[in-house]
Amino acid sequence: MATNNPNNEAQRSVSTNDLATLDSQAEIATSVIDSTEAADITDSNIIASPSVASATPVANTSKKSVKVDKASKPIAPMHRLLVMTWLLWLAYRLLAMPVLISIVNPTSPDIVGGIVWYGLWLIPAFILTPAILRGRSPYILLVGSMLTLVYLGASGVTLFIRVYGSGWAEILLYLLDFVLLLSINAWLFLLLKRLPSMNNVVKQPRAR
Repeated sequence: MATNNPNNEAQRSVSTNDLATLDSQAEIATSVIDSTEAADITDSNIIASPSVASATPVANTSKKSVKVDKASKPIAPMHRLLVMTWLLWLAYRLLAMPVLISIVNPTSPDIVGGIVWYGLWLIPAFILTPAILRGRSPYILLVGSMLTLVYLGASGVTLFIRVYGSGWAEILLYLLDFVLLLSINAWLFLLLKRLPSMNNVVKQPRAR
């Protein structure tokens, strides 16, 4: 009969204990690695989420800044240009144009008759002049823009007719009238864009 060696049994028990110890250490190492990877993923999410959250306020801030820039465009310089061009056009059309046409036209039309005729033609413009000088009411300025468009169309038709029957000097006079009216329409359009909305107009008290 074979006899059991105590040394062999001791070695077997030691090896079994070593294997159990190695298995437990491997499980601990695996759990530590998994927990480390989960912590890294959580940290990356925490780091990435503020960047996304911060990007949204930056975009909103940029949009608001664009709106503020549009709303904060100065009105006074544009209104000043409109008033200067308007008064220059009135003086040119009422006084300078009849005199110059009488000089350059071979038929020498009557200067006084030309002033009276242009004065009658400019009656709507004279009525609109106080509103242009104030430049506060979008409603009246919108009506004024329509009126100046009528003047611009009439000036363009007159210029087109004069091209075929007048000299270059007279054509240049009517061309200058057309350019002044075109500038007035451009200034009015830009001023209306910069004025507050017509639905939110607050009437300002008149200065005494």
